[in-house]
Amino acid sequence: MPMSIDAARLQPMANAIRALSMDAVEAANSGHPGMPMGMADVATVLFTGHLKFDPTAPKWADRDRFVLSAGHGSMLIYSLLHLCGYAAPTIDDIRNFRKLGSPCAGHPENFMLDGVECTTGPLGQGLAMAVGMAMAERHLNAVYGDDLVDHRTWVIAGDGCLMEGVNHEAIGLAGHLALGKLNVLWDDNRITIDGATDLSTSEDIKARYVATGWHVTECDGHDFADIERALAEAKADPRPSLVACRTVIGKGAPNKQGTSATHGAALGGAEVAAARETLGWTSEPFVIPSEIAADWRLAGEPGRAAHGAWAGRLEATANKADFERRMAGELPGGFSLDDHINGLIGAPQKIATRKASEIALAAINPMLPDTIGGSADLTGSNNTLAGGIGTFNRNNYAGRYVYYGIREFGMAAAMNGMALHGGVIPYGGTFLVFTDYARGAIRLSALQHTRVIYVMTHDSIGLGEDGPTHQPVEHLASLRAMPNLLVMRPADAVETAECWEIALRQQDRPTVLALTRQNLPQLRLEAGANLSAKGGYRLKGADAARKVVIIATGSEVELAYACAAQLEAQGIGADVVSMVCTELFDEQPAAYRADILPADALIVSVEAASTFGWQRYTGTAGLNIGLDTFGASAPAGDLFAHFGFTAEAIVPQILNKLNA
Repeated sequence: MPMSIDAARLQPMANAIRALSMDAVEAANSGHPGMPMGMADVATVLFTGHLKFDPTAPKWADRDRFVLSAGHGSMLIYSLLHLCGYAAPTIDDIRNFRKLGSPCAGHPENFMLDGVECTTGPLGQGLAMAVGMAMAERHLNAVYGDDLVDHRTWVIAGDGCLMEGVNHEAIGLAGHLALGKLNVLWDDNRITIDGATDLSTSEDIKARYVATGWHVTECDGHDFADIERALAEAKADPRPSLVACRTVIGKGAPNKQGTSATHGAALGGAEVAAARETLGWTSEPFVIPSEIAADWRLAGEPGRAAHGAWAGRLEATANKADFERRMAGELPGGFSLDDHINGLIGAPQKIATRKASEIALAAINPMLPDTIGGSADLTGSNNTLAGGIGTFNRNNYAGRYVYYGIREFGMAAAMNGMALHGGVIPYGGTFLVFTDYARGAIRLSALQHTRVIYVMTHDSIGLGEDGPTHQPVEHLASLRAMPNLLVMRPADAVETAECWEIALRQQDRPTVLALTRQNLPQLRLEAGANLSAKGGYRLKGADAARKVVIIATGSEVELAYACAAQLEAQGIGADVVSMVCTELFDEQPAAYRADILPADALIVSVEAASTFGWQRYTGTAGLNIGLDTFGASAPAGDLFAHFGFTAEAIVPQILNKLNA
């Protein structure tokens, strides 16, 4: 049973959070003590009476998800995990807060501590990821029922989270989808780093949430009974809920509480001493009295009991193996796109790679129920709806296609949340140029090691008349610079299918598929191994003695073929290398890379995008053909000719290099 709302018992427990937070920030001389101290009372009620968790099984599939969206207040979650009896962080970990080697990083990192559901720090994204977690929960509930999936997603968000643009995208989607299992606890302390929030905003936040279909309530964030009432009300309402918790930042620090002085700096020794006196906290730094520690350990008991009952239901269900497979992130046994690829080989076709992606999805989605697709209002252009999957909405959570609306950032963040929740593999589409809108979330996909697949179409000047605002130039180079992100630009239908299979098999990194609007010929005409898995491979070997290697990606591989043909006609041997994914190529053994890009040949890169980064393959003696300006509005063919992407324009440059 949850703990009773007994202030005499709960207050020392909340003060333990305050003490640990003060001590850790003081030891580091760096951090944010104000938020943990201000939200300590709310967090205590949440963890002792409402949050379903088992500290001994932090990855239990049916646990409630707790997201600290206001990630700068990281000592709040570190304190809670330690006090509730998770294996980590230890008290030594907390002593080393913000120091090299400690899992207690400045902002919470999902890959460093069990119980940290997602990496937060960039404000607003935690809340937006929580929307995705709530979506995944509802979908899996529709598939497996209440016996296996029935949990909530709880968020603590600050004023900054609610100001960020992604917040507005996320709450609009959550309200529209009626995600009633999502509850956001707003730390309404009205303080930012610069000072009071009225320096920068006069928005009626509660009215905005009501307008987007949320239930809104409020409470005194330092009155345990009132907090309990508000949390119970939020749980009871079928809509997503915002609980405005009126708090005092830095609560307990007598001279600094309620001011921005507590937001982002250590309190200082004198103020810490004064706070200990105010709180009646007599223990030494990093010491928790045994009776308070014992009370905190009790907080996880209801969750442990619920976990035991759930485990019994799991054993009894015929869906056990399938459910465990999905939650482990494993593909079904025997999953393969070989039949689909063999069909492409048997009937070559000239199609856009966005269309090739669609027909790949038509094969994938029926045999992989894990996928949840969607698009930021470009379904007909991204070709992301295929395979007979229904719409995911408030009336059909079993559906697998999400109409995200014009919310690129919100879509990407929600997909991160889905992937982190587990049990689903999200993919979503927009134009490649609009990765700019989604970039913050794409970066967190990479940082958090999530399997999220970005279907980014209209990948070059080849989109034509929409002009330079819609034509990505720097985007491929920019995305390739991001660690732990696969950027794949396939050249035809076969490579597109291979890229999909590669992306689906990545359990710890996201993928960007850069796909064309314009039709491309099928260059791969023989079945065999997944060549795209090498990142780059020799698509055509030289006929004459090799002097040139032309590296190209996507739509420019066809052009590389034309250039090679003209060179061969002059007795100059030329290889064509399809560089599907530079990241995968760089992971290959040195001997393989040296064979594909031999030192005794002129290396030429051809890509209708920025040349930035290609020099690492071509060397200073090589040649880089690209687009280092913005595009223009015209039919695609005219643009490629205008910007020099023709064999007639490129071959003379190669000859000049050879003859220099």
